[in-house]
Amino acid sequence: MDKNFILAMVLSVGVLLLWQQFVAGPEQQRYRAAQEAAQQAAQEAAPNGQALQPSDLGDFAVVDAAVPLISVDEALAAAPGRLPIRTADIEGSINLQGGRIDDLKLIQYHETVDPESPTIRLLSPRATEHGHYAQQGWIAGDDVGENALWNAAAGATLTADSPVILTREKDGFVFEKKISIDDQYMFTVEQSVRNETGETQSVTPYALVIQRGVPEKLNRGIVHEGPVGVIGTVLFSRKYNSLRKNKDKAIKDELGIGGWIGITNKYWLAAIVPPQNEEMKASLFNRGTETEPIFRASYSLPVRSVAPGETLTLTSHLFTGAKDVDVLQSYEASPEKGGLGVYDFDKAVDWGFLFLLTRPIFYTLNFFGDLIGNFGVAILILTVIIKIILFPLANKGYESMSKMKKLQPEIEKLKERSGDDKAKMQQEMMALYKKEKMNPLAGCFPILLQMPVFFALYKTLFITIEMRHEPFIFWIRDLSAPDPTTIFNLFGLLPFDPTAVPVVGLYLGIGVLPLLMGVAMWFQTKLNPPPADPTQAQIFAMMPFIFVFIFAPFAAGLVLYWFWNTALSILQQWLIMKKNGVSVDWGERFKMPALKKSADSEPK
Repeated sequence: MDKNFILAMVLSVGVLLLWQQFVAGPEQQRYRAAQEAAQQAAQEAAPNGQALQPSDLGDFAVVDAAVPLISVDEALAAAPGRLPIRTADIEGSINLQGGRIDDLKLIQYHETVDPESPTIRLLSPRATEHGHYAQQGWIAGDDVGENALWNAAAGATLTADSPVILTREKDGFVFEKKISIDDQYMFTVEQSVRNETGETQSVTPYALVIQRGVPEKLNRGIVHEGPVGVIGTVLFSRKYNSLRKNKDKAIKDELGIGGWIGITNKYWLAAIVPPQNEEMKASLFNRGTETEPIFRASYSLPVRSVAPGETLTLTSHLFTGAKDVDVLQSYEASPEKGGLGVYDFDKAVDWGFLFLLTRPIFYTLNFFGDLIGNFGVAILILTVIIKIILFPLANKGYESMSKMKKLQPEIEKLKERSGDDKAKMQQEMMALYKKEKMNPLAGCFPILLQMPVFFALYKTLFITIEMRHEPFIFWIRDLSAPDPTTIFNLFGLLPFDPTAVPVVGLYLGIGVLPLLMGVAMWFQTKLNPPPADPTQAQIFAMMPFIFVFIFAPFAAGLVLYWFWNTALSILQQWLIMKKNGVSVDWGERFKMPALKKSADSEPK
């Protein structure tokens, strides 16, 4: 093994670190050439002039800067009226001021693995620090109903079995909302408007999702967080910080038939879903400033004409919940199959540019995890499946390494004959490789083949809610989090948290799994032929220890995969070495260098 192998190893580690910090999911952008013409045509089609559009509403959905932000409890108490929401998965309330849903907790999910920890709050009132809410309604003239007070039956509660009805009147219009919710996370909002003005009027349906400020636990780089949506058939996404620092990166008035838009965080999504047969005009942008951003995903539908005495009805949807892939895909199914026909709804999960790997890896883990009831065992099974798929290519690499190991006595003789003439030694080694019909780089294949799979598994463990807080065995209670033990406090015996040390603390959480992985990698290096150059050999020998520190902050599931993969590779490589007649004397291999026999004394 020469310097190319070391270079490949270093590059692989470098790419891994860069992936963690800087690689983002794909951002697809496609603007329609006829967009302005279509907008103009819509204006001309409005019978009594163009009604207001959500992108033209000025300070709509923006709290006055002079008004101090308040706590969630204070905001909930300050509302003039609230209508409770209770299902098996969520609890919260509808704010009767504005008729918006701004209070929602996901009661099946907790902030930590401790079941007594607080449940996840997804939506919060607009006047709070991280106000996050959804609103749907009609734009009638200059009225958007932003702060209008809705009426509801006394004692009404929204459940999966009992919808609620909100009503209000304004300037000759009678508005009604019938809100229902399924047994998961999807609200159905059936809105109607009746014209009692005596003249034909224009109304425009709209919907929006607001997120005030940047979430405190922002995950940079590896996962998309911020406004996102499928407009028509095209995925659009803008990260929080991207829109916060540069408002020109906004998506404005993008046209598309069907789809969905919303705001997503790592595991959670609030998305508005228009009728899938209508063209929406959608926008994803920052309505606030760089220091006080207010992110908004909004859409409007074509203008409607309402004759005197006529009632218009529109049904749309709102999703507020965990990005469970099975749940998202159930809404993609056609109405005939019990779904809503929402196009590419599962793209709310940031599969990344390696989606050809992340999706199959996720489906495999999800299948075996549900079948067995343990996602750690599912990772072990996935590793075996990957080893089987890559078996032919990996075998060639291990056979090449076995041949190089067998040639070690010849290479030692070349080193003695060449002395300090490295150029001559390289020439003679290449001649030897050519004579033996061997490619020295083929030994790198097993490692390089694993890197895309490794990155894809890393992505899958990091982004999918299915892996969150999933236990394995013993002390591993969350496969998506690092091994909680650490050697630097004697695995919990000392009252000291090494991970709290500034700067380097992230790499001091060296638990049992990273140590096992390091030991397995060290065993594997003993099967590999050492590099001819002594410096390279020392670097190569240190790689298992370096990897222990690198892997320490990674998800336990990822370290489990790498440990198990290395263990299987050792078995595979050992069998191939035996097949090729290479000595596999473990006792001899683990002797100190000074105690080893010379190359000339080894059997040929």
